Amino acid sequence: MVGMNRAAQFLVLFWLVATAGCRTAINYPNPAGPRYAGGTSGGQRGGWFAATGHLRLVTFNVHWGRHLDRAIELLRVAGAADGADIVALQEVDARQTKRVADALGMSFVYYPAVVHPVTGRDFGTAVLARWPIVEDWKVILPHPGRFLRTQRAATAATILVGDDSLRVYSVHLATMMEAGPTSRREQARAVVADAARFSRVVVAGDMNGVAVGEEFRACGFLWPTRDNEPTFHVFTWDHIFLRGLVVKDSLSIGVVDEDLGASDHRPVWAVARLLPPDRGNDHQTGPSRESRLEGCAALALRPDTATRT
Repeated sequence: MVGMNRAAQFLVLFWLVATAGCRTAINYPNPAGPRYAGGTSGGQRGGWFAATGHLRLVTFNVHWGRHLDRAIELLRVAGAADGADIVALQEVDARQTKRVADALGMSFVYYPAVVHPVTGRDFGTAVLARWPIVEDWKVILPHPGRFLRTQRAATAATILVGDDSLRVYSVHLATMMEAGPTSRREQARAVVADAARFSRVVVAGDMNGVAVGEEFRACGFLWPTRDNEPTFHVFTWDHIFLRGLVVKDSLSIGVVDEDLGASDHRPVWAVARLLPPDRGNDHQTGPSRESRLEGCAALALRPDTATRT
């Protein structure tokens, strides 16, 4: 939908819903699968990480992979995204994920959430890494889409970075047509609840809104991409949240300027370093550490919050 204004996009989406008729999505409700994994890893950037202590993180919604070759080229040549250590992809299927991982020389894990009724293909999120992925699963998000009943899910992966482990989530929350703000916040809480027991966490993806960022801040996550320039037309909907990691300054985050016509979204990047496990994000400004932890515990215990199954 590149080049279309917001009103035109809604008309197209309405037409897609209308032409789908009474069909509903074929969802994958099992958190264990389908699952696809492969690629190569082994810490190819080990020397760079050992020298700098920093990881380059990228999230990219590739718009159903319609222009996957352009998306791969963008990840290869865009200065801010080139050489990423970890990539979170949204709106991909297994074949597309493998193509990106092979092109970038990365390992990957991919969990489809649904067979999309518009494309007839698997639709989901993936995590790619230059380090070994040692554990992974799918986090089922609450509130299927109100029209086509499409399910949302996050792909979660534990990545071994040197001697440390890092929990990464690739997330794609519901659109405004599928769910309201409260439902999107509860989808974010499902990810928060799953991540609550981990000290180093990256959550990256298409949030289809801005307010959900406060759900992550309530649990002590940093939100370095909050003031980024737009990532989807005039909206800043693609974000990275960090807990147990920190970015150096505003020059360590951004949105890739080049788009190459690859997607209706632009990649978002951040360069972050791991904090010692006992430090967390205590330096964060805003609510006190105690109030953030209390808020996170309250979210995890709420009956409307999904947890790992």
